Amino acid sequence: MTKVKIADVPYKGAAPAMAGLLGGHTQVMFNTALTTLPHVKAGKLRALATTSAKRIDSMPELPTIAEAGVPGYENSSWTAIGAPAGTPRAIVQRLNREFAAILALPDIREKHAAAGAVITGGTPQQFHDYLRVEYAKFGKLIKEAGIKLDAGG
Repeated sequence: MTKVKIADVPYKGAAPAMAGLLGGHTQVMFNTALTTLPHVKAGKLRALATTSAKRIDSMPELPTIAEAGVPGYENSSWTAIGAPAGTPRAIVQRLNREFAAILALPDIREKHAAAGAVITGGTPQQFHDYLRVEYAKFGKLIKEAGIKLDAGG
């Protein structure tokens, strides 16, 4: 969106990448709040912005990237719970209700919020719709940026 060129420094996972950032081998990193916030709170890192559409509760003073000067920017990591294709609809709906009840528990919500995570939940159809929008957004970005798969690893 900004046309800024950033050199990709490949690491074998977030932990070695974080070690590279903390060790001064890299200057910036996009990472989850869960593993970044402890270093920010300890004064070892400076958070510049959150990539989500809204500010996170655990750091309300931290602007979003959109607020920091890139209008329309939003990119959040997420975790989902899935079932094999062909799982009967009644079972999927029951699992969805049970997981939603667990995620609504105050202690679960508080622990996630303290770590910078936001619980959204929703129906299987809402998640399907979300994925459709994400695929379209990133498909357009990949095409416009001319990103190609490097199968050589």
